[in-house]
Amino acid sequence: MHTSSKPSTAFCRNCFAPVSWDGDTLPKRCPACHSPRVLAHKELPFLSVAHMDCDAFYAAVEKRDDPSLRDKPVIIGGGKRGVVATACYNARIYGVHSAMPMFKALKACPDAVVMKPNMAKYSAVGQQVREKMRAITPLVEPLSIDEAFLDLTGTERLHKQSPAMTIAKLVHEIEDEIGITVSVGLSYNKFLAKLSSDFDKPRGFSIIGKEETLDVLAALPVKKIWGVGKQFEKKLRRDGIEMVSQLQTIDESDLIKRYGEMGQRLYRLSRGLDTRNVKPVSKAKSISGETTFNKDITDLDDLQRKLWRLSEKVSARAKKANKAGKTVTLKLKTAKFRSLTRSRTLGTATQLAELIYREGAELLEKECDGTPYRLIGIGISGLIDADLVQEDDLFDTEKKNIQATETAIDAIRDKFGLAAIQKGRSLRK
Repeated sequence: MHTSSKPSTAFCRNCFAPVSWDGDTLPKRCPACHSPRVLAHKELPFLSVAHMDCDAFYAAVEKRDDPSLRDKPVIIGGGKRGVVATACYNARIYGVHSAMPMFKALKACPDAVVMKPNMAKYSAVGQQVREKMRAITPLVEPLSIDEAFLDLTGTERLHKQSPAMTIAKLVHEIEDEIGITVSVGLSYNKFLAKLSSDFDKPRGFSIIGKEETLDVLAALPVKKIWGVGKQFEKKLRRDGIEMVSQLQTIDESDLIKRYGEMGQRLYRLSRGLDTRNVKPVSKAKSISGETTFNKDITDLDDLQRKLWRLSEKVSARAKKANKAGKTVTLKLKTAKFRSLTRSRTLGTATQLAELIYREGAELLEKECDGTPYRLIGIGISGLIDADLVQEDDLFDTEKKNIQATETAIDAIRDKFGLAAIQKGRSLRK
């Protein structure tokens, strides 16, 4: 592989050789290795904020581990009653996409291989990728298990190459050593980097420089602006605004008058203005779990049993992270796909399964009126370090007893497995 201390405005993503380019006509293939993967941009040596996104991550990991799946459409999700977590690109050809109900996905792609998510495995692979990111810059801001922002500003002297070249070599290393592919967006701020990473998938490397920012944004629909969801997009459409080019013609004061704080965001992002820094630490704001049923459930006892098992899972994750939450949130989804959330703020933050369950069960009881539900979830938010809440409950005998009981149960499970001991409510039929 070729390396050079002098930044180039064009290079090969396959062998990393610099490619001669006059800013006009770009060779279709690398002169050194004949690969068509030539990357070129006039601002290439000067852009340093990247967004990296693993391609169809869950499915890619499964295909890596089972070569027989390589050319097959693979869907990762929760069975016929669940939704699609991710779909490989073969499945996407048939119109399958994330969050699609599984029955619709299978109707569109009946030959798909459906697999349940293996989150422990995906988390481990995601951590491998993140460690490689942190090896080139400490400024890594994870957004999820499979994507992150990176800021390589000032790393040229350390790596003796441009940030673009460093990122390209990292992508090659991830593909070669971990066995999955990654798409990259490179620009001068977070919004544009994330936006450009969606332009070319899979194995893409897209760039938005300062000179073309306004033109690139102008050609996009308003839904591409960060924070514009389906409902707000409808509102903008009712107001006659469908394209970013239209936002670029409206004064900031007018947008703020119409849409408040969101109006200011529309003004700034439609012009590529984003001053957010890449933050190396992204703390979890909540811990939650949910499950979709094979058949709709109306019975309170059945729902409570499901709720208890989820409460134990949430508690286990909170204990492992040494976190406690002050707000308990119940989530329900009806047979008609209508979502309900009910929350309660506690006097003292907790990580105990029994207390999480009790609060959730009270919220649940109010919603059990014969309505059939297809999904239930429970979570805690307002997280703090668990050590900070110990003294608050010093004189609460009941909580001390619950704490002692769960500590004993956890110790038994750590030694003999999760099934070694169960509370009665999880076993009732």
